[in-house]
Amino acid sequence: MLVLPALVGLFWGAPLISRELEAGTHLLVWNQSVTRTRWLAAKLALTGLAAVAAACLCSLAVTWWSGPLDRSAAPGFALMDPLVFGARGIVPMGYAAFAFVLGVTVGMLARRTLPAMAVTLAVFAALQIALPLLVRPHLLPPVTSTFELGPANVETFGLPRGGGSPRVTLEPAIPGHTGAWVLSSHLVDPSGHPVGTDAAGATVQVSVTSGPCALSEAQGQGRNGPDGCLAEVNRLGYRQAATYQPFDRFWPLQWIETGIYALLTLGLTGFCFRWIRGRLS
Repeated sequence: MLVLPALVGLFWGAPLISRELEAGTHLLVWNQSVTRTRWLAAKLALTGLAAVAAACLCSLAVTWWSGPLDRSAAPGFALMDPLVFGARGIVPMGYAAFAFVLGVTVGMLARRTLPAMAVTLAVFAALQIALPLLVRPHLLPPVTSTFELGPANVETFGLPRGGGSPRVTLEPAIPGHTGAWVLSSHLVDPSGHPVGTDAAGATVQVSVTSGPCALSEAQGQGRNGPDGCLAEVNRLGYRQAATYQPFDRFWPLQWIETGIYALLTLGLTGFCFRWIRGRLS
């Protein structure tokens, strides 16, 4: 599903006009009673609608087939995950329409099929990488909040052998918000300042060296066990600070992103008609 829109742009969009221009067959059509605008409109309408319909059917099939997997997915790999998001709902139709018209536009400018295919793939791939990372997180204002540490957001918790402070590895999830898209997550101290992280940016060290977290004779275990030690960490005011997009924004984000691609598609379509009337010969 992620590859289908790119294939539409490569093999349906890019050769649609560039192949005609490369072979010179467009001149034969234009010397008949068919106008340039009508010729382009027919090509865009028939092939473009077929591309959108193919993306729609594939998206419905993938969404239906993967329904049980999505509902049982582990945190961090739910519908809001950037990779999964682009293969569900209605956004594949927007991707396919844009990729198709992008290929047509590049083919019209390049007038060569192979260069048009290469440029179409490069531009579409760059946009598919940039939009989820730079644009989608801010389509709706993300939510920022703090949460107590617990099983839902702590991956590992333990005391180093030989003494020292407990170490916490946070999960890419937040309590009470199953399926949320976590944009950032880190541990903060009681004053709200981020606690230092290691090179991986996940394991943190908190300053608790006594009480429930003190080492027992069995090295590596707190006297009151990990639950008591974690409760002490929460009592001291350490929290998970997270910025996220809640799962209930899945469909609003789908509609907004599809609208963005629809506007880009309309803009490129208008450019194609303007170019073929005034510049192309």
